[in-house]
Amino acid sequence: MRTLKRPHGPGGPPHAPASARFTTARKGIETAGTIIKQDVLVSIDNHNVRPKRPAWLRAPAPVGAEYRDLKKLVDGLNLHTVCESAACPNVGECWNHRTATFMILGNVCTRRCGFCNVQKGVPLEVDLDEPRRVAEACAALGLRYAVITSVNRDDRKDGGAELFAATIRAIRERIADCKVEVLIPDFQGSRDALAIVMEAAPDVLNHNVETVPRLYREVRIGARYERSLEVLQRARQMRPEIPTKSGVMVGLGEESAEVLDVLRDLRAHGVGIATIGQYLRPTPSHLPVLRYVPPGEFAMYREEGLKMGFSHIESGPLVRSSYHASEAL
Repeated sequence: MRTLKRPHGPGGPPHAPASARFTTARKGIETAGTIIKQDVLVSIDNHNVRPKRPAWLRAPAPVGAEYRDLKKLVDGLNLHTVCESAACPNVGECWNHRTATFMILGNVCTRRCGFCNVQKGVPLEVDLDEPRRVAEACAALGLRYAVITSVNRDDRKDGGAELFAATIRAIRERIADCKVEVLIPDFQGSRDALAIVMEAAPDVLNHNVETVPRLYREVRIGARYERSLEVLQRARQMRPEIPTKSGVMVGLGEESAEVLDVLRDLRAHGVGIATIGQYLRPTPSHLPVLRYVPPGEFAMYREEGLKMGFSHIESGPLVRSSYHASEAL
């Protein structure tokens, strides 16, 4: 693997405008009696740095009969979707095509990443009936491809791996021919937790690196780039027949050369499927968008990635980790 540069400190990337610098602090977060020390985003000074959102970056509004039916189903089964919790711009398109990414282990995350719209704080109790309800929703939707993700559960020794495995098994028992992709957290690098998920044999193992290593301290608080690469590599070592996948956001201050370096690192660690999409700021309290990446640059990333040996790449402004997920197999 290439020698990785350490990310810059709280001042932000060296080429970012002074008004776009990010401030972080060390803070103890109490979760189920455990104090987790981690960087927490405490302020963002984004005065006069927000670029104008281009006209071509528009997603369909979340309306329509299929959207309403799916929302009623999800609410009725007391389930969470990352589509709603993370304010995904594609929720209207995907739900009207009766596809959704289910989020297990509650909707409160133990980490405080500056880009993510999911609630932060003391997590909910683990709901052991959740796998059954997710499988019921998949059956009601007639899914042939299901995507399961979760919040980070650093309060649990297994990081929630057992519930991932139980959900995979529950879907397969209910819909024998349904493929299951899981988008997992890093489980704090636990080999045992990853093994629990891999033993359940998901059809695709996804873990997002999210951004370039230089920006990790500002963007992906509580995570490490090298650890994420290790998770992906170990997954391939445990089950070589299961493809691995990862995603990157752009528009946070990275350079195009850095994005290409991330793609090279992913290939070096056995990853065959990649997604690249534009970061969109969920609220004014999240990290600012420093650049709207033009469609031509996304096309370049896809072309260069395919040359590196990726079997499938989704690259575009509105691409998210599970966007058109079934098309990769």
